[in-house]
Amino acid sequence: MSLKKLDIYNVRNIVKASIQPSPAINFIYGSNASGKSSLLEAIFILGRAKSFRTTSIRQVINFSSQELIISGHALQNTAQEEMLGIEMDGKNIRIRINRETVKQRSELAYALPLQLIHPTSYQLLDGGPKLRREFIDWGVFNQQQEFLHSWRKYRKALLQRNGLLKKKLISQIDCWNQELVHYGAIVAAYREKYLQQLQPVFINIAQQFLDIPRMQLRMLCGWDVSQDFLQTLESDLHKDIRYGFTHSGPHRADFQMLIEERLARQYVSRGQLKLLVLALKLSQVKLLEMNSCRIGCILIDDMTSELDPGNRAKLLKYLSDLQVQIFITATEFNEFGDLSRIQDYQMFHVEHGNINQA
Repeated sequence: MSLKKLDIYNVRNIVKASIQPSPAINFIYGSNASGKSSLLEAIFILGRAKSFRTTSIRQVINFSSQELIISGHALQNTAQEEMLGIEMDGKNIRIRINRETVKQRSELAYALPLQLIHPTSYQLLDGGPKLRREFIDWGVFNQQQEFLHSWRKYRKALLQRNGLLKKKLISQIDCWNQELVHYGAIVAAYREKYLQQLQPVFINIAQQFLDIPRMQLRMLCGWDVSQDFLQTLESDLHKDIRYGFTHSGPHRADFQMLIEERLARQYVSRGQLKLLVLALKLSQVKLLEMNSCRIGCILIDDMTSELDPGNRAKLLKYLSDLQVQIFITATEFNEFGDLSRIQDYQMFHVEHGNINQA
């Protein structure tokens, strides 16, 4: 699927803009603070109902307005159009799909799946485990709609158990342990299966950018695998009571990238690590494409800051073969490199919040 039309109102310095992007690759260039990243931010908000640049939507809304509005016509694989819209004022969120109000942000995420690659994305392998859990869960979420239900049930049980731990109401812990174990096992199984499917796709893509042997992705479920989850909860009980929260479970899960049985971040250079993160992100999109799942757009912000000309050319070649809509930003037109072999693309120039087809 792809965005056929995009309308933006009051997103940072973009007061009003309307574009009809290519279903393939869209190049966006402009000077710093021109609004090119704000264009990607608007698309991201339309698909996730949040910004990737700040946790405060008030900072995203243009100073002269009280709310932002973003709408789009998404062309599905069935050739049907789906109308998406979101309004945000910093306190309230109004989401509409096909002119009907919906309450769950997840419905937008299903309607417009997005993969984002931007400078802070490269913290994925050397940052905290929360980033890697979110990475895995995004992939599972878009392939297995049942996953979200189980994850929400797990989170509810976890909150209840933590509440009891804080109050030291131990007599009621057992019933929530059972809930935690039941849904935790489902969540962990989904993640493990997904990572097994992702690994060969990732290795294939990574080898197009790097010559690195024996790469492996390993899932860490979040508890001591020498015993089952219920035993771990029982073993941890005194520690959990002392600190007032549950130490083990899928909410503490992580995954490792190993090269020659060593953590990737300990084996490769900083530049190579960034290419491995790029390959991970692209492998998620490729796996969705292979499984005939809906994938909306790839958003690549500030492409040239992280890639040398040679790897930029490799990336463009790979992207041009994907059946996915792509938006890429750079400061200068010539930073995109040689576009002569790319058959279907559009170029947009952004200046002072105004977006024009170049």
